[in-house]
Amino acid sequence: MDWSRAKNVLIYAFLLLNLVLGYQLWIDYREQAGSSLDFTSLSESTQQIMEKNGIQVQSPIPSETPQLPKINYIYSAELQKEPVELEEPVDTKLIYADEKELRSALEGAIPDLANYRHDQPSDQEHVFVFRPLVLKEWPLFNVELEFIHESQKIHAYREPVFEILPTDGAEEQKVLPASKALETLIERNFIPRDTAVRDIQLGYYGQLFNTEDQLAAPTWRFTLDNGEMIYVQGISGDVLTPKSDTAKE
Repeated sequence: MDWSRAKNVLIYAFLLLNLVLGYQLWIDYREQAGSSLDFTSLSESTQQIMEKNGIQVQSPIPSETPQLPKINYIYSAELQKEPVELEEPVDTKLIYADEKELRSALEGAIPDLANYRHDQPSDQEHVFVFRPLVLKEWPLFNVELEFIHESQKIHAYREPVFEILPTDGAEEQKVLPASKALETLIERNFIPRDTAVRDIQLGYYGQLFNTEDQLAAPTWRFTLDNGEMIYVQGISGDVLTPKSDTAKE
């Protein structure tokens, strides 16, 4: 055996491995660049209330403040389809490392899965929940695609009946920073004592009316460790909770 040549091959292999690992670290850094666990984005008074009330924030606080329009969409929860059985059940796990792994398992289950995103905080005991994307990026929290599983097999799905109307010409407005929305919830006691905020997402949300024509606005959603979700409208700053489904200014 040519040991000199073998040594060179090993050196090149290690260099290639280091390059791959370095690239992955750079990708991870870029994905996290828009978020931070640095609570200095919160006011001193908010931090004092957090300490006094035992409130924790376990999720990065997003820093993006995009300009987005309100949207109109057609949807009625009463007209949803019945679950559709898959021709072949899909092997599944109770917990996935990331969305890519879950998507890989569901590949081919429905034709337009690319237009949805997994909403892990909304998952139920036997249901994986996906949300349709507005402008190909922002989840619509009012509508859900359900994948129903049991005994580690996804055996059916329930697809929503809805249509997001074109936003051409709609006025775009800058979204309220997530840190300001969080300050509102903490300082006005929307978050109970000894509670943790475990997920913060920007998407679209609106009150559901007894009509198919619905309106949704850019909204920050805060998920607490007890599963409760609180919404702060990203334009007006109004607070909405599913329990009341009414705005609190």
